Amino acid sequence: MPVERLSHYDEAGEAHMVDVSDKPATHREAVAAAFVELSHAVLLALPQNPKGNPLEVARFAGIQAAKKTSDLIPMCHPLALSFVDVQATVVEGGIAIEATAATVAGTGVEMEAMVAASVAALTVYDMTKALDKGIRIREVVLLRKSGGKSGEYRR
Repeated sequence: MPVERLSHYDEAGEAHMVDVSDKPATHREAVAAAFVELSHAVLLALPQNPKGNPLEVARFAGIQAAKKTSDLIPMCHPLALSFVDVQATVVEGGIAIEATAATVAGTGVEMEAMVAASVAALTVYDMTKALDKGIRIREVVLLRKSGGKSGEYRR
């Protein structure tokens, strides 16, 4: 579906927060993912990390980040999140992260899910960077969203 204009810009081209006061509060959910590419040696060393379990710390960091999204992204509305979950799973070649955010509101939670996945990935990097500076964070993507006027989206 083509977009006539970006909603965060007014007629003069200046950035502004979108007024969502007339939008109905509906259940909205978004799922985002990120991938942290790690060497085999770093993957093997995860259980012995002196800073603690990187996957569990990343999970908590992602949840915390979702709740702080409007503090980080200037035009995001502060949302009362009804649910946030972050999973970090060891897979071939690295850590797969999936973050889910949900609310009942007049605007979506895509940014909250994306921020949660991104910060969880950055936390894995922070917890493992002493072992390898070549770690890559890649493929931060919105997997799906539901609710609101635009309805369902699936990647």
